[in-house]
Amino acid sequence: MPRLKIGTRGSPLALAQARETRERLIAAHGLDPADIEIVPFTTTGDRIKDRPLNEIGGKGLFTKEIEDALLADEIQLAVHSMKDLPANLPDGLTIAAVLSREDPRDAFISPVANSVAELKTGATIGSSSVRRTAQVLRLRSDLKTVQFRGNVETRLRKLSEGVADATFLACAGLSRLGLADKITAVVPVEVMLPAIAQGAIGIEIREDDEATRKLSTIINHRESELAVICERAFLKALDGSCRSPLAGLATLNGNALSFRGHALTPDGVHCFEATRAGSANDAALMGKEAGMEVKARGGALIAF
Repeated sequence: MPRLKIGTRGSPLALAQARETRERLIAAHGLDPADIEIVPFTTTGDRIKDRPLNEIGGKGLFTKEIEDALLADEIQLAVHSMKDLPANLPDGLTIAAVLSREDPRDAFISPVANSVAELKTGATIGSSSVRRTAQVLRLRSDLKTVQFRGNVETRLRKLSEGVADATFLACAGLSRLGLADKITAVVPVEVMLPAIAQGAIGIEIREDDEATRKLSTIINHRESELAVICERAFLKALDGSCRSPLAGLATLNGNALSFRGHALTPDGVHCFEATRAGSANDAALMGKEAGMEVKARGGALIAF
């Protein structure tokens, strides 16, 4: 039997991320490829495709089955897109490593326009993200939005079939799938702030599994980890879930960390923002304080 089992969703992107993790572990420890098995799971979020996530339970729907298997010791580690993880992990689980982060920005994809500004009046945006919907309505209140559930390939197919005039996907996911050529334009963070931890891959393990922790921490990318710690502290301070139009991005320059985060109302009319700059050693505190500031400013308008 393989020494290590990696749990992951079964989508092409999730499997690509699991394979990247597997390859990094093999390279770091000189393991035999046969020592590591990738175990795909079909999660509740994958099975239910006809309703928005915010109506059926949130981000945890993409992780529950995998985390249950982790707690039951059926797998030794789980590989996730960090943006899919709720603010609070189940008791007994922890993030042991964050891999080097890909481009966190959003990609604008359209066969009829080169940017959001160029879309015709009343054009349709396909998206299942409450964040992207709120942000695009803030930019263009005349645009219409339709639900776009499914993996990257499914969303691209829907776009090609004319279900919408444009959509947004993460640059990181497209890059990892070899589909960067599908990007019409990369959206600047000044225009559309990314989702919390977008572009980052996390390795989740049982807190008491020291052997897997030692294997995983070797491939941790400290700069990416610090950025994710800051962003997730912001998320946690706002009790964020996929019901919450939240965005945030932390960047490092040496030991200096900068963070910008905001919360919006679903219609994009209101946006409450906070920024922080300081030492990377204070990443969690900076994210938490920014979240508390946004929460105080937004009040009942962003009550979750």
